[in-house]
Amino acid sequence: MGAPGSLRLATRGSPLALHQTELVAGALRAARAGLAVEVVVVRTRGDEDASSLDQIGGQGVFVTEVEAAVADGRADAAVHSAKDLTSVMAAGLVLAAVPPRADPRDGLVGAALADLPAGALIATGSARRRAQLASLRPDLVFTDVRGNMARRVALGESGEASASHWLNVTAGELVVLAW
Repeated sequence: MGAPGSLRLATRGSPLALHQTELVAGALRAARAGLAVEVVVVRTRGDEDASSLDQIGGQGVFVTEVEAAVADGRADAAVHSAKDLTSVMAAGLVLAAVPPRADPRDGLVGAALADLPAGALIATGSARRRAQLASLRPDLVFTDVRGNMARRVALGESGEASASHWLNVTAGELVVLAW
């Protein structure tokens, strides 16, 4: 446990994870005057390995190491994106709080869905997003891409990822990260 009057929050180091953790830290400070909150940044298997989620194990690749930081005492609590949580909590851990949700809608970067040409190449690392979009537009072609918003934009700008359009972020992430 951290020092009296302090709390250590484990989180990933992505800009979105850090932003979410600062929102939680701010709410905790507002609820308890004088509380010192330390952010403990943890690298996860999902951060280290840019392979597709199916190749590296899918569920848990962004939470296992963060939860281990709580279990082994490096942190007192963890902040996760709900989408990264597994359906079964690790032994000894609980889902203690859920802050207000940001806009949950997905955002298509590059064009409106109705304006995409037939056969447009869409980059996304999300099986859910791929399935939803394919059900609306079976003509679309998909390529796998992973990483935070900045990495995905860089891949597109460098030509390393050849997609013409990107379905890779939530509308809330676009707002939070000022894109």
